[in-house]
This record gives sequence, C-alpha cells and structure tokens, in this order.
Amino acid sequence: MSKILRIQPSHRGERRIATVIASCVLALAVGVSTSGCTGPLADLLSGNPLRSKTFFVNPFSEAAKAAEAVNEWSSYAATTGFKKLAAQPSGIWLTPEKYSIRTVHETVSRFVHSAARLKRTPIFVVYGIPNRDCGSESGGGLSRHDYPRWIANIASAVTNSQAVIILEPDSLALTETCNNEAERLSEIRSGIEAFAKTQAILYIDAGHSEWLEPEKISNLLNQAGVQRVQGFFTNVANYNSTSREQRFAEQVSALTGGSHYVIDTSRNGGGSNGIWCNPEGRKLGQTTLVNSKGGAEDARLWIKPPGESDGYCNGGPVAGAWWEARAEQLILDSNW
Repeated sequence: MSKILRIQPSHRGERRIATVIASCVLALAVGVSTSGCTGPLADLLSGNPLRSKTFFVNPFSEAAKAAEAVNEWSSYAATTGFKKLAAQPSGIWLTPEKYSIRTVHETVSRFVHSAARLKRTPIFVVYGIPNRDCGSESGGGLSRHDYPRWIANIASAVTNSQAVIILEPDSLALTETCNNEAERLSEIRSGIEAFAKTQAILYIDAGHSEWLEPEKISNLLNQAGVQRVQGFFTNVANYNSTSREQRFAEQVSALTGGSHYVIDTSRNGGGSNGIWCNPEGRKLGQTTLVNSKGGAEDARLWIKPPGESDGYCNGGPVAGAWWEARAEQLILDSNW
C-alpha cells in the first residue's frame, strides 16, 4: 500500500486518495467486487481527478432563463442558440452581492445535492475577495473581516463533494496593479486552508498568457501554496486561444513543480483582439473537454458563462449580468 501512496504527489488530494484507497482495500478484504473503485482510483493515480467526471448543468443559469423566455417572435439565434448555451455545463459564480454570508451555505448545498442526484460534478467560481479588482468593472468584494466567514460557509457546503472550486479569478494576477501582494497571498492561503478540509478539487489563479510573465505568476502561485491544491486556472473570463494558453500553462506548470491546470474556453473560439472587456466579434470556444491522456492539463471548461457581461465597458450591463444582444452575436459569429 505504501508504494501506491507514493505514486500520487503527497501535496494533492491526500484526503481523496486516502478515502478511495481505503474503500478499495476494504472491498478486497471482504471479497467483494472492486469495480466501483477502479475508476476514481485510476483518476487519482493519473493525477487528474476530473478524468471520469461529468459536469453539472445549472438549470437556473441566465442562459436557461433566456431560453425559457423565447417565443415565436424571437430570432433564430435566440430560439435555438440560447437552449444550446443553457445545455452546456459552466461555472456557477458565487459572489457576496448575490449570495451573502447568511445565504451562501444553503445555496451551495442545494446545488451540491442537485448535482449528486444526477451524478454530476458542479463547478463553483468563488469571487468575493476583498478589494476584488481594485475598483474596476467588478469592484467590491467583502471586507477582510467577513471574507473568511463567507469562504468557510462555502467550504462547509462542499465538505463531502468533489466539486470543482475556481478560487478567485484575477486575484493573484492583479497583485501588481492593486499593490497588495502580501494581503492577497494571505487571503488565498486562507481560502486554500478552508477547502483543504473538504473533498473539493481546488484550482487557484494564474491570470492568462497576456498578463504576467510565467516566472512572475509562478512565484506568486508557489508562495500561495499551489502545491497544496490540484493546480491553477488560466484565461477565466478572457478570450485568448487555447493553444496560447496551453503553452503558457505548461511553462507555469514546469515552474510550480508540475502543477496541473484547467483552461477557460467559453469564449475563446476566435482568439483575443487585445480587448479584455466585452470585445466585439468573439466566438464561443470548445465545449467541455476532460484530458484522459496524461500530462498537466486536466480539462478545458466553460468557467465564464457565455452571454454574461464583463462589465459596463463597451456598452455592456453590470459585470455578470445577462446581455442578450451580445449572447445572440456570439452564437451567430460562432455558427451555432
């Protein structure tokens, strides 16, 4: 048994490994079939706990609401496209403006239970860190006093779930702009600590390929404790091509001890035109694809739900709000 344990790096998923291996050993000891533990054990030993996952589709997403609202006078893009958008698994964004300290535990618990009934894995995007983006389009976030309580309530709701947690997009990449490196590192470490007590699969922020140099973001990831989690994410709510992000992520992985990663492909089908906030002429990207071939890349996911605004820039509504006209344009430009 000790040889099996050494196959998986000790800093990732210790609790998940112990739980799965213990169940397999018990099955062997009592002489029952071990077929039920083969898949998860293989996933863990491959280093990719997402390998056999099927992801949860949020029935209450903004795309789902828009699909319900279409009628006979709606455009073809809306009538057909919104339903297709609504059918794709994407990140469920948890913000304190929408889910307060008082309500977030109950909300996340409902999603976790709904996903479990369907044997699906939810993807949660935790986005409430203090001074969230230094007063830019998604300003706000919680106070330093309230943030740990909010995070703890989310963590307690996913204790026994292998939910995917995307912890605080832009948080580390913004440290130079916000001039708050020490505070951000401390906050991300506290988040890691909270989720370390759960079975959740945690990724932390590496920005994207057009932001910080690989050496700089890798240094921040190492200081934050990326070795204690599954890995990092790139391109969240951005538009850079998958090939560009993959090259960047492989460099970061090599500089962080082989950390695994996921890439947001929700709106990167046409690559970036250099504008990060509501650029025109973009396309939907590759739908969810989990890597089963080994290596550091775990999956390509829709983390930012297409059709939701990046902020008031370029004519958009508040960040995170459904923008029907832009959603239709995305669908048309993507030939969906």
